[in-house]
Amino acid sequence: MTSVAPLLCAATGAVTTLTLNRPDKRNALNVELLTALLAGLETAGADATQRILILRGAGPVFCAGLDLAEAARPERAHASADLVARALAALSGTRLATIAVVQGAAIAGGAGLMAACDFAVATRNAKFGFPEVRRGLVAGLILTFLRRQLRERDLRELLLLGAPFDAAHAHALGLVNRLADDSAALEHEVDSLVHALLHAAPGAIAQTKQLLRDLWPHTVQHDLDHALAFHLQARNSPEAQEGIAAFQAKRLPSWAPPA
Repeated sequence: MTSVAPLLCAATGAVTTLTLNRPDKRNALNVELLTALLAGLETAGADATQRILILRGAGPVFCAGLDLAEAARPERAHASADLVARALAALSGTRLATIAVVQGAAIAGGAGLMAACDFAVATRNAKFGFPEVRRGLVAGLILTFLRRQLRERDLRELLLLGAPFDAAHAHALGLVNRLADDSAALEHEVDSLVHALLHAAPGAIAQTKQLLRDLWPHTVQHDLDHALAFHLQARNSPEAQEGIAAFQAKRLPSWAPPA
C-alpha cells in the first residue's frame, strides 16, 4: 500500500510552494500534516535561494481546520495543539514573504494558517469561519494573529458567534488582501504578488517583517504560549468532548450549565 505524502513541496526559482495534501479530509490538520508543514517551512527558510513561500491546499478546500477525529483522542490532543502553535509561529516568523492561496474554505485552524501569512488571496466563492465555540473549543492560537489584524467588535462577532462568512466580508474586514472571480484570476493575483515581491530587496523585506513583530508590546511567541494554555484547557473539557461528538454525529450539542 502506497502512503500519500501529507504535504507537497515544490521550488520554482525563488518561490517555494507548500501544498496541504489531505484533500479527502478537506486538508484537516493532523499531527502528520503539521509535522511535515514545519519541516517544509524550515527547509525553505534555510535555503538562501528562496524568497517567497506560497501555501495552498490540494483539492477544492484550502483547509477545514483541526482534524477533530484526532482532536477527540486525548493521547494526540496535546501533540496536535503544540504543533499548531509551532506552525503558526513558524509561518509568522519566517524571513520569507508568505502568501496563502485560499479556495473553497478556510475554517478555524485553516483560517489561522491564512492569518499567519503576510498575504492572503481568495476566490470570491470561498467561505471562512471560526466555529470553535460551537465545538466547545477556544480559538486561542488563532486569536494571537486576529488580535493584531482586526477591530475588537469584528473579532467578538466572528469568535463569539462562530458563524461562517463569505469572502466579501473577509475582504472588507481585512482578513484577505485580494479576491478573484475564478481559479485563473486567483493565479493571476498570486503571480502579481510574486512579481512585486521579487522586485523588493529580500533583506529589507525580512527586516520590515521583524520590525512589524518587534513593535507589538508582546512577541507572537509570548502570545501563542499564553493562548495555548486556554486552547488546551478547552480541548480537554467536557464541552469539547460534547461539541466534537455532536459535530461528528451531525447533531446539535447539548451544553451543560458551566460548573
